[in-house]
Amino acid sequence: MSSARPPFDAVVEVLNTYFDGLYHSDTGRLARVFHPRAIYASVSEGALLYRTMAEYFPVVAARPAPAARAEVRRDRILSVSFAGPATAVAQVNCALGDRFFTDCLTLILDEGRWQIISKVFHHDPLNG
Repeated sequence: MSSARPPFDAVVEVLNTYFDGLYHSDTGRLARVFHPRAIYASVSEGALLYRTMAEYFPVVAARPAPAARAEVRRDRILSVSFAGPATAVAQVNCALGDRFFTDCLTLILDEGRWQIISKVFHHDPLNG
């Protein structure tokens, strides 16, 4: 493994664009940070929820943007770790509507840029 410093700043930039995309319900921003073959999964509601990006982006586009409702942003990067020069894992929090999310995001360096290849998450009621 190379002794070069992992590109932490580049991953944080992807995560900040991810947060902005969610807050503004902006699928254009999200498309810049998600790999086209990324997966989206959760079992927060008791059964597996699995989506491709083609299935996920229309859901985001159809929901009212938190920004339009002037919701307080609760974005937070909990951790970023590198499994190698082209693989990173980030754990983040954010709130959308009445839900508080913990997202486990796996990122890869593909074609010269960091992209989210998987989003596995859990959500709880925001005030629960």
